[in-house]
Amino acid sequence: MRERLPEIREAVSLISILKYSTGMPVTQLMNKPYEPDSVSPWSSAEDGHRALRDTLGAFATGVTVVTALDPDGRAIGLTVNSFNTVSLDPPLVLWSLSLASPNLEAFRRASHFTVNVLAADQQALSERFARRNSDKFADIDWREGLGGAPLLSGCCAVLECRNEAQHAGGDHLIFIGRVEGCSRQDKAPLLFHGGRYKVLGD
Repeated sequence: MRERLPEIREAVSLISILKYSTGMPVTQLMNKPYEPDSVSPWSSAEDGHRALRDTLGAFATGVTVVTALDPDGRAIGLTVNSFNTVSLDPPLVLWSLSLASPNLEAFRRASHFTVNVLAADQQALSERFARRNSDKFADIDWREGLGGAPLLSGCCAVLECRNEAQHAGGDHLIFIGRVEGCSRQDKAPLLFHGGRYKVLGD
């Protein structure tokens, strides 16, 4: 019983806060039907999207270039900062791609993709793959990895992934990759925060 005392105190504190902030007995509050706000806090959907984008921009991320081969065997790639980890066992990672992307179907059909984690001195590479160039791989150093997915030289980390699953997520498609190979170098990463590129120490 003694081991559960902190848990119980926490619950009591939460009940007290709820009662104080709402002015209702907790039993009445728990039985109260959900009533969604009828008025949006924003004057328009555009304002809401902008506010959400600005708020999410407060979360600093790394910058990656995700690469693969299209059905015709051509190298494709794009700049992504939605990359994240999912699981260590099994080793899974994720990233997401807009449903409006012209590369969507090619990535869906690819057997593998590579997540190239950019180093602090690779901002130009990020900008190159963020544009819709006809050949983003011209005049850059890369080699084929698993499933032919390009591995870019000079990155601080690389994860070679089997295209494990895809899930709908609003206006994006979420890709789940099973990591089949990875490597890293002792280099500082490129960061993105508040709509700007950053490096550690900024």
